Amino acid sequence: MPFVQVYIHAVWGTKNRFPFLTSSILQKLCVHISANAKNKGIHVIEINGYLDHVHCLFGLNTDMPLAKHLQLIKGESSFWLNKQRLFAAKFEWADEYFASSVSESRMKNVIGYIKNQQEHHKRVSFSEEYDSFLRGFTSFQG
Repeated sequence: MPFVQVYIHAVWGTKNRFPFLTSSILQKLCVHISANAKNKGIHVIEINGYLDHVHCLFGLNTDMPLAKHLQLIKGESSFWLNKQRLFAAKFEWADEYFASSVSESRMKNVIGYIKNQQEHHKRVSFSEEYDSFLRGFTSFQG
């Protein structure tokens, strides 16, 4: 049996970055995503978000591609949110997402970053944060 230890930090937002995710809804969503992921064999290490987006740190399984992990986490959660009828309008995630591997030496920092989203977003908007992720990736690629 192969041994693989790959951690992914994924970030995705609500469609049109609409602030659907109140503290109460976000808490329910994070509990649901963690339980649903566990049922599907995906180990969620940390999950949190803010009004218009979610951060999720999880282990990548050897038997499915990254896109399948996100379909099972992100896609299923929008279906679940709509089934709960928490919103007057249909809930949707934006199509795009950001995902990056995380080295074991950076895990503690990433976990802290995810846990601290409410404080972080008092200073930085999700748009600024997402652009920063993309700039970091682009500069890394050369």
